[in-house]
Amino acid sequence: MKSTVSRLLVFFCCLAVHIKAAETRRPNVVLIMADDQGWGDTGYNGHPQLKTPNLDSLAASGLRMDRFYTGHFNCSPTRASVMTGRHPHRMGTFGPGSPIRAQEVTVAKVLQSAGYATGHFGKWHLNGKNGDRNTKAMPGRAILADDPLSPGKMGFDTWVSADNFFDLDPVLGRQGVPEKFHGEGSDLVTDEALKFIRAQSGAQKPFLAVVWFGNPHTPHEALAADKAAYSSLSEGEQNYYGELTAIDRSVGRLRAALRELKVSDDTIVWYCSDNGGDAGPKSTGDLRGSKGTLWEGGVCVPGIVEWPARIAKPFVTAMPCSTLDIYPTVLAATGATAEKQVQPLDGVNLLPLFDQKMEERGKPIAFWSHATRPTSHATLLDWPYKLHTNAAEGKRGKKTKDGASVPLLLFDVSKDPKETADLAAQQPERVAKMTAVLDEWKKSVEKSLAGGDYDTPLPAGKPGKKKRKDAAE
Repeated sequence: MKSTVSRLLVFFCCLAVHIKAAETRRPNVVLIMADDQGWGDTGYNGHPQLKTPNLDSLAASGLRMDRFYTGHFNCSPTRASVMTGRHPHRMGTFGPGSPIRAQEVTVAKVLQSAGYATGHFGKWHLNGKNGDRNTKAMPGRAILADDPLSPGKMGFDTWVSADNFFDLDPVLGRQGVPEKFHGEGSDLVTDEALKFIRAQSGAQKPFLAVVWFGNPHTPHEALAADKAAYSSLSEGEQNYYGELTAIDRSVGRLRAALRELKVSDDTIVWYCSDNGGDAGPKSTGDLRGSKGTLWEGGVCVPGIVEWPARIAKPFVTAMPCSTLDIYPTVLAATGATAEKQVQPLDGVNLLPLFDQKMEERGKPIAFWSHATRPTSHATLLDWPYKLHTNAAEGKRGKKTKDGASVPLLLFDVSKDPKETADLAAQQPERVAKMTAVLDEWKKSVEKSLAGGDYDTPLPAGKPGKKKRKDAAE
């Protein structure tokens, strides 16, 4: 009898320890981002030619966000929004090649201080450079060790990174030392990320792996094997779809490795693109606009989260979510806290959505073409309505309707995702309310630009004029 009681006591003690460990286990985080992949550039969103079996499987296994928005319509700003949970213009990241400010608190810094191993692999483009390190002797876009805004300076222990897009046989900076690689860019980045993931899993250390592909950005140079499935199409389409095929393969490899290492249940895999499509109507899913615009085609992209331990059953949401939400959600999921959080945050914590206990975002999503140009195109998405102010058509800011400025437009994007039926004249009270909210938000962005969010104000001067100096101070 005593032996039976003893065995039961041991059993329940072990069970309690196991439950406690399960309760306190911190999830790993893998953030994957494509470069210029539009909302329509997936099989699960109905592309007529492109095959993306691994993305389709990911979407069918986790949370598929059908209204997922980028922080901006271009690459560097959206990447800044992922890192900080703040609108990129708050830190002077206005467009491609604009740097992040060193004062910003990044998700990598926070998780690093919480004991996570942190790694960045692929395109960075937050260091204020735009491919100007290329030389004939050393072609490529490697970020160097002396860069004050390298991934290493912004919270990453391990990094194999480029300052901009890349295709075949790139030169990447391994901890800031240029290294020539041979092969397809997405494959190479995935190889490096998997080395990191395997090492941390073997050491039983939680990890953050940021995997930012350089494709399908122009100039579109795919492997012959990846173009083969599209041989009946034009050469340009073959290369474009071939690059997306390589990205899809890489996503499959990452997920397979997580399962092999038996860490997939406790790993958050978050997939998205940095801005809308740039390869025609099929790329954007026939939404209005494209990369470089604030119409749906420029800011609405694929968005998927897989986390089996938390998202046990797959589901689809039409609630608007954003790259701005990645930072607060990852911190909430990991239990990590920023010692000195820079405020305000523009993103929201989506953990209640993961639990299917969140039906409304609770905060609108604002977009601004360029914060130092007060009359530039800006929008406010307060679901299901989207307000446009100073609406512009096309990347060069051409005004709508025969060149005339259209100050206010209103669309119900839940019913009219292509933004064709203007409701502004029918709903003046809603327009006035949303305009006031957008104007107040713009004022807060201008305050942030002036350094008002930091304990130590920024040096005086016009924002964006001395990018590298202001960013590094």
